[in-house]
This record gives sequence, structure tokens and C-alpha cells, in this order.
Amino acid sequence: MADDTHRVHDLAPQDVAAGIADGRYLLVDVREPNEVAVEAYPDGVVLPLSGFDPSEIPDPAGREIVFACRSGKRSVTASLAAQEAGFPYDKHLAGGMLGWKAAGLPGKVGS
Repeated sequence: MADDTHRVHDLAPQDVAAGIADGRYLLVDVREPNEVAVEAYPDGVVLPLSGFDPSEIPDPAGREIVFACRSGKRSVTASLAAQEAGFPYDKHLAGGMLGWKAAGLPGKVGS
């Protein structure tokens, strides 16, 4: 039986970029350090899923947390884990870095 109390909402890359720019979103990148070294999200906080602890998510200071990864799978896992730990973080970047780049949004080299 599915647990309907925990859901993850998809956000389009353009919406996430706009939300970061205007201070509404804090992006938490759950990819591994070797992935982030190749290409990182601008203004993202890196918390790799391999050692993910929701209590290590920085205080968003009024912003909403948005999880991101390479393709959108690990970000859903991180969001669900955060919700299980009692945090209200139910948003992720649909399509991950692949979607981000496909939308023509800038990345940066290194973290």
C-alpha cells in the first residue's frame, strides 16, 4: 500500500533557476563529489546521497528546499528521506542536471 502522506513535487528547471535567483529556493545537490567536480549547479549546496543525513541540510532561512541530482531519481529519494525524518521538503528538480542543461541553464565547473 502506497504511503500518500509523502509526495515529491516536480519543478521545471526554469522555475528552479528563477526561484534561486529571487531567493525563494535553496538547491540541495545530492550527487556525489566526483559528479559535482565535473559540473555543478550554480549556488547549490552539496550533500551526497551516499551519506545523506537530512539533519545536515542547512537552514533554508525562509527559502524552500529543492533537491537535485543528475536525472531526477536520487533527488526524489532524498526528498522522501527528508520527509521521513520530519522535514517538509517536498520539491525536486525534475530531470536533474540533464534537464537543467537541456533547458540551456548554466552550470559551473567544480563545487
